[in-house]
Amino acid sequence: MTVILSSSDLTLRPWEPGDADALAALADDEELRRWTSHRVAGPEDAARWIATQAAGWESGERLSFAVLVTGRVVGHIVLKRSEGEACGEVGYWTGAPARGLGVASRAVELLTGWAFDTGTGAGLSRLELIHNAGNPASCRVAQKTGYVLKSVLPPRARDEAEGHLHARERVIARH
Repeated sequence: MTVILSSSDLTLRPWEPGDADALAALADDEELRRWTSHRVAGPEDAARWIATQAAGWESGERLSFAVLVTGRVVGHIVLKRSEGEACGEVGYWTGAPARGLGVASRAVELLTGWAFDTGTGAGLSRLELIHNAGNPASCRVAQKTGYVLKSVLPPRARDEAEGHLHARERVIARH
């Protein structure tokens, strides 16, 4: 099953082999490397990374989307989930051309709506969003999209900063 989510000029779709050059160009960004564990060194490495994302779709545990604005790949968003769990985790990044334009928050909102949709999406009841506490832009994205700060996480490694765990609950309509 191929999932494509769209809203006005924004589209989320699974990564495709033809995205390798665009991914490699986006990943060649110091700011992106500063805040993510995302490392891609050239088109061949990008092709391997894209193949790994396809495997995540097959297992259903890591649903990765390329973020496109007017047909151009500008970022990445992922929904991580475990079989039988009602909680998932959202992760994302945007490349330099899309930074500061509201793309990340729009992508998070679009993915969140789909993930909470019991009819067509993952039907999850809670989503978590974790980011480096020193990244104020990611904190703004979380807040803007209704993810509430739940806790400050200790560093995972000696050279890492604390993290923020934000969460959003699916709202169940009552009649």
